[in-house]
Amino acid sequence: MAAVPAFARYEVDVRRPNAARIHDFYLGGAHNYAADRAFAKQAVRIDPELPLVTRAQRTFLRHAVRHCWAAGVRQFLDLGSGIPTCGATHQTLPDARVVYVDTDPVTVAFSRGLLRGEPRACAIEADLRRPDQVLRHPGVLSHFDLREPYAVLMVDVLRYVDDATGPGRVVRRYRHALPAGGFLVVSHPTPVEQLMEGLTIEAPAVVPGAYAGIGRKGHN
Repeated sequence: MAAVPAFARYEVDVRRPNAARIHDFYLGGAHNYAADRAFAKQAVRIDPELPLVTRAQRTFLRHAVRHCWAAGVRQFLDLGSGIPTCGATHQTLPDARVVYVDTDPVTVAFSRGLLRGEPRACAIEADLRRPDQVLRHPGVLSHFDLREPYAVLMVDVLRYVDDATGPGRVVRRYRHALPAGGFLVVSHPTPVEQLMEGLTIEAPAVVPGAYAGIGRKGHN
């Protein structure tokens, strides 16, 4: 296993497991520590399919961003992204502009270190449940032209949005903000058709344990 970058040792607490680094471990990545691996292995004893599902979600993300790229999209807003490794959006599409969004400061610090030297990609700390704040964030505005088509990626993240906040309300705001030709990419434990209301659903995909969809916004 490759060494974890030196910068990370000074920016994060390696003694406490971190959800994003556990996710990286399930993907087969090198950006995790002993505490993360120990926790991940305990979780697998409870749910042996966790690594399979995690990798399937990443496969769907790669499929989705390539589909959007083929349709002319060059900007990607990756919400609840975790650590951008193991086939992350900017690795799948090196010429794309990508903003990774996560609410966990440890994950964002780790991500920023990994993205040093990547002028087209950045990581910001923001809460996806507050779409207006995300879309107005300086990191988004400096990387994107929101008048041009972009894709909002919400892969394996909506299950963390509680009922009080309402996944549907959150998705609706991002959906309404999309310009014509923009895309919404979603995976969720329940059918996604309602989340895609008003969009043309393209390239349906199957993800173990979840429903997935790629929706494109037409001209008003």
